Amino acid sequence: MSDNRSSDVSDLPRPLADYLDASRVALAIASADGDNPLLYVNPAFCALTGYRPDDVVGQNCRMLQRDADNAEAKARIHEFLSRDRQPNVRTTIINFRKDGTPFVNLLYMSRLSGAGRTMRYIFASQFDVSRSQPDKLADYDAELSATLGKLAPIAGDAGIILEGTLMAIANSAATIAQAKLTLADLEAVTHG
Repeated sequence: MSDNRSSDVSDLPRPLADYLDASRVALAIASADGDNPLLYVNPAFCALTGYRPDDVVGQNCRMLQRDADNAEAKARIHEFLSRDRQPNVRTTIINFRKDGTPFVNLLYMSRLSGAGRTMRYIFASQFDVSRSQPDKLADYDAELSATLGKLAPIAGDAGIILEGTLMAIANSAATIAQAKLTLADLEAVTHG
């Protein structure tokens, strides 16, 4: 069993977990039940956040937010989780690395459903847009799109359906500019 998997994730199909392990995109899988605890994080997630799987598996990913307000992002995530017909969500959200360093996370979440469209897992991808360049965001979008494209048949072989597709960013430069302003505001509050 990989270092990124908990013993509670035995029902996550091995080909799916193996594929996620190899991705260069920061990825996490959470349970669709209860408080949506994390079941799995890949090495890219660990590199981005500084957390090891043992630090986060079993917890809701909101622990990355610490005391950040994130009102708009929380509302969008709550809407996604409460609306079965909404296949995915993409939003920026303030997160913190294990060492306390804040970053603006471009969060993408989608549903992984089983038979009868019953949601089994929540698939999430994270990308630090706080100090990024537009070309890096475009590279991330391309990598995430490729990841989702390859993930769909692997999940399908295990009887899991990836709902939704990658939502395009209309203006990458505007997203990065907003992320930098958000991070500047956050740093002014935490250091001021």
